Amino acid sequence: MVIDSHAHVTAPDSLYVYKAGILAHRGAHGRGSTGATDDDIVKALNKPVFGGSSHLEQLKEAGIDMQLVSPRPYQLMHRENNKLVTWYIEETNNIIARQCALFPNVFHGLCGLPQGPGISPKNCIPELERCVKELGFVGCLINPDPGECSGVETPPLGDRYWYPLYEKMVELDIPGHIHSAGCCSERLSYSLHFINEESIAVVSLLSSNVFKDFPALKILVSHGGGAIPYQFARFEASFLRRGNERFQDRMRNLWYDTVLYSKDSLELLFKTVGPDRCLFGTERPGVGTVKDPRTGRWLDETPRLAIEAMDFLSAAEKKLIFEENAKKLFNLKIGQASGA
Repeated sequence: MVIDSHAHVTAPDSLYVYKAGILAHRGAHGRGSTGATDDDIVKALNKPVFGGSSHLEQLKEAGIDMQLVSPRPYQLMHRENNKLVTWYIEETNNIIARQCALFPNVFHGLCGLPQGPGISPKNCIPELERCVKELGFVGCLINPDPGECSGVETPPLGDRYWYPLYEKMVELDIPGHIHSAGCCSERLSYSLHFINEESIAVVSLLSSNVFKDFPALKILVSHGGGAIPYQFARFEASFLRRGNERFQDRMRNLWYDTVLYSKDSLELLFKTVGPDRCLFGTERPGVGTVKDPRTGRWLDETPRLAIEAMDFLSAAEKKLIFEENAKKLFNLKIGQASGA
């Protein structure tokens, strides 16, 4: 089985019309709803997207049996009025839950959280509990920068500020998937902001007491850990200078997805953190759903094809990456999925 641990929902257009509406009236017309039907959800998954075929067809084309889907991060608008953020995220989570119910052998949900700059992570706990206990979600997204690069900073993930959320995640036995959201900066794109925030998150978590205080905490880092697996020796030096445990060893407190569209980058990730800490991911359909003119193949097919061709990985290690690590981290109780 091939489990894609990093994917985002392909939702009906009515979700984004809903978002535009509440932003326009700033809540004056009440909460409302998307009005999306099950037929709308199915149609969205069968409509061509990102320059290719439909979401469901793209899974078949890439040999993916199951996906863990979450909200599209750049749509989360965490810097906005938290009432509007909460409405939008709850509506998005509801659509993901219905999609998972319609295609139980294909999708499992990771919920978005109603984060906001200056708003305690305690605010996220009711929605997290609803999604896990009532809707069957298997994890959550964590945005390390709810201010979305607007100049309103939030303490880094190693700070005790985040402890109420970590405590609830451990209680529910679900992992958090680090993935920042939108970006207000004119200096960098949201894609670069993702990598920057993931890098900051890794160093902050591994330089803190978080995993001493929460040894059962489970954290997955997007996009191969940002820049850190490729710059880890810089932090290794400072750790050794202070007589600490090696930074590279501490990196194994975290999990990393394979949303990297380069064979060389994937090889370096596996050799740095170990295949037993890596989960297959493509984010397909998404940023990488574009054809490389040199090969004629989709960039987001690179992870599967590259991993399958890596001679230094054993068959057992490849199975860990493609399937077993995801089952372990997300407590997936599944047999053989029937595919999309």
